[in-house]
Amino acid sequence: MATDSWINVKQDPESGIETIRAHFEGHAYDPHWHDSYLIGFTEQGVQQFHCRKELHNSTAGQVFMLEPGEIHDGYAPAPGGFTYSMLYLDPQWIERELRALFENAPDHCQPSFDKTLPCEPGLMPCIVNAVLALQRNELRIVRQASLDTLLERLSRQLLWRTRDAVDPRLPSMAIRARDYLHGHFQQDINLEDLAHACGVDRFRLSRAFKAAFGLAPHAYLVQLRLAQARRLLANGWPPAHVAIDLGFADQSHLGRWFRRAYGFTPAIYRRSCTNLQDHW
Repeated sequence: MATDSWINVKQDPESGIETIRAHFEGHAYDPHWHDSYLIGFTEQGVQQFHCRKELHNSTAGQVFMLEPGEIHDGYAPAPGGFTYSMLYLDPQWIERELRALFENAPDHCQPSFDKTLPCEPGLMPCIVNAVLALQRNELRIVRQASLDTLLERLSRQLLWRTRDAVDPRLPSMAIRARDYLHGHFQQDINLEDLAHACGVDRFRLSRAFKAAFGLAPHAYLVQLRLAQARRLLANGWPPAHVAIDLGFADQSHLGRWFRRAYGFTPAIYRRSCTNLQDHW
């Protein structure tokens, strides 16, 4: 992370929603994905990133939205960098709240975003209010009201897709490999193990996997471990224990991957979560 870059991370102890306000110059973070819905806006500068096989440029006042599992990176192509604010919404939380607020939400479906950069001017003030309410630790009723307003406005942008629907365009071997990685992500897997589980050679599997999911199998495995690392750190686990539990060589190895993906260290993330927990 560049010396002029900075990041502020907080977690709401009641909903578990994370808020991030950050500024990056130059390279911000490597391609990665989250297991949360990301909803935010660019405050200043140009935020450039790849997502859904497109190059996006988010400028000041532009809202951006990403679904769980969507691979994205981050760059500042212009001098002065970019600043953004963002909410990390847990999929179970957002689905539960949407179904509580809107009785006509379809069963056996999960919310989906039609566009990464939506053209909806009324959405940004709702995001701003929610971010400020959570970061300033407003009264519970204020935080809840701001989130309800955001969900109501967000519902105008939502599509509903069948839960766990398999994209027929994805090769079956890539899907089997992905499922195997999810089931064995704490183990020291090699490509031969993965290829044997899928019944193909490792070269063919690697090509098919990267074409399907945008990451090589080893990079996808690291992302699975990092997603679990965020959960453990948020629950107060020391980074050294997280590294051991998830199969990283050591704490510094975890730290290098964590910074490359998120732009901040495991210690900073853990402290941002546990400080609020201690306060409450």
